[in-house]
Amino acid sequence: MGKSKTRRFRSAPFSPAGPQRAASGEEPAGDGGDGDSPAAELVEKLQHPSADVREFACASISKLLQQKHTIPAFLQRDVVRCLGPLLLDQSLAVRETAAGALRNLSACGGFEVCDDMVTKDIMTPLVALLKECSAGLETNEVSPMKCKDAKKNCVEDIANEAVNVLWNVCECNGTAVSVFNKEGCLDVVLQYLKKFSTNVDLAISVAHCLQAVTEDNPELLSSFNASAHQILEYILLSQDNTMEHILLRTLLAGCVWNIKDTVPSSIQANTINVILKIFSESLVLDAGETVIQMKETEIQRLKLTAEAEAAEDVGDALENAIVNEDEEMEEPPQGKVKRENDVSDLLPSEKWELKQVTALLMAQQTALEIIVNMCCSEDPSDDEWEELSSSDESDLFMENSYDEGSGQLMSPLCLSAEVHAALMNNLIPKKILEKTSFPSSVAVDICMQSPSWKPIIRKMNTVQCRALMCLHSILLVSDVDCLGGAPTLQSLAQHLSQLVFSQPEFPKHTEFLEAVTSAMRALLQTMASKNISQCMTPEQLMTLCEAGIHNSNTSIRVNVVSILGIAGSVLAKVDDSAETLKMIGKFLLEVAMKDSSLVVAGEALDALFDVFADGKEAEKAALQIKLLPALKEFQPVFKVRMRKEGKGQYSTDQLCVLDNVKMNLRRFIVYQEKLQGRKTT
Repeated sequence: MGKSKTRRFRSAPFSPAGPQRAASGEEPAGDGGDGDSPAAELVEKLQHPSADVREFACASISKLLQQKHTIPAFLQRDVVRCLGPLLLDQSLAVRETAAGALRNLSACGGFEVCDDMVTKDIMTPLVALLKECSAGLETNEVSPMKCKDAKKNCVEDIANEAVNVLWNVCECNGTAVSVFNKEGCLDVVLQYLKKFSTNVDLAISVAHCLQAVTEDNPELLSSFNASAHQILEYILLSQDNTMEHILLRTLLAGCVWNIKDTVPSSIQANTINVILKIFSESLVLDAGETVIQMKETEIQRLKLTAEAEAAEDVGDALENAIVNEDEEMEEPPQGKVKRENDVSDLLPSEKWELKQVTALLMAQQTALEIIVNMCCSEDPSDDEWEELSSSDESDLFMENSYDEGSGQLMSPLCLSAEVHAALMNNLIPKKILEKTSFPSSVAVDICMQSPSWKPIIRKMNTVQCRALMCLHSILLVSDVDCLGGAPTLQSLAQHLSQLVFSQPEFPKHTEFLEAVTSAMRALLQTMASKNISQCMTPEQLMTLCEAGIHNSNTSIRVNVVSILGIAGSVLAKVDDSAETLKMIGKFLLEVAMKDSSLVVAGEALDALFDVFADGKEAEKAALQIKLLPALKEFQPVFKVRMRKEGKGQYSTDQLCVLDNVKMNLRRFIVYQEKLQGRKTT
């Protein structure tokens, strides 16, 4: 029903579960079947006078909370109010494990649990903890409390867990965001951000949180003073090239886009160019190649580690044969102490390569989502950015960002709004198009063979889907000539068709289908508006539509119906197309009459109006499928459905569009009656 709209993405809703470790080398309690018995016992242990017992209870709860079915049992025992005070416990280890438990509760529990946490005043101890940690970082003091491990920076570890809790609850709850604003949490987390060169994990957690709290939060804008901008600018311009630092800069670029109203006009052009350069920096990397390289690096490292440990074991055996037992008891070998007592420090290094790949894919996903949001931004303040498209800085960035001979899709894109023009002039569209392809089969095979790497496949698929949605947005706001003209669009149509039809089986993954059909719909709209011939065969169209119409996702059904309508309206102008139009008309009629969603039914009617609006072939096909009597019979049924189902089930905008469809149905019936009347006379 009309042109498709761009879809905004919000920042990632929940942070991943943090590290869990049981105290004193013990294993956390099991879930006990329904999670009831261990919940009661562990919550009770949170009040134990021994810090070691409290730490063990927090660590055990943290592990169990990753299993969603255990969460209700803990909530029934008021675990939030029991864990809250432990954020300020005298033991640093208890603070860290309590924050880790709350992090997992907020991440795995979802919106309702986060609301409940805020209702139970988790923000009071959480903000107090964050401020205390920030003060400790500023003065370089860990307070009188000692870390169990002298090599650990307990304050930063606690802060990382606490920031993740803050991120999760602020993403889900408006009250939490208000507390963030009023309690000056921005200044607190910016102190953590300064640690990016030595603790990038903490900085990334802060960047995720900032991206969440800066979205649609005008009250916070006044807090971004010159000092705050200076911190962000310093990191955005940093040159660290690890994947974690690329992710950090990408997240902060999204934050800066959210607060663009606070950027002084004198540096607006430079700021947007920095943002786009950062997006290009992540999108230019090939995730598949990175997977292959990092997996090989991991294999070599593990091989060297195994050889070193084997040599060390031989050395230990020889030493044990000649060293006096008493001396050995007095001073154990240093290496052995590290392996036995410092296992948690070894874990990150064992997964370093996997961490790099994960960071890259998150950076690419984030960049693509922000580009989509840029394309569909409706903020009136965008007018202030109009001058950017012709700025000297934009021209300079184009020289730095574009590679010669890279193809027509590298051409500047002329968008309907000047801010979009500035965005696309500085982007690398070719790289977005590359991300729409399926992940490398070699990389997928590598990931399939390793349980710890297997989740990377889903992350690569998510990047592909985001790239398709990004392509969809670009097509909706771009001028055809600036996209490269008819040849480029036809090539793009072939590429999208290949994504759908080149697989042994028709794709069934809902997220992919929604993304690829959205891109196809936008592309066909653009091509039809300029009378550019389309490349999909009628058989391919019907295969796509017949598969998509049975999907439970409403957006997919709307897309395939719209695609069929666009293609049909073009075919109606072609000689000898009546048979194909009959097939299209029957399909659309059936969808309009039988689909469970009024929105899909309305889209099908709208498509029928387009297909059979004009042309001799359309008139012939309409008579043969008895379109007019079918629509006259369906008209009162559609009206009744709108009365019964409309209120409460659909948004105001959807009802407004459906009212238009109802009115157009009446007009189309009158139009068809006149056409047939002329033929009979």
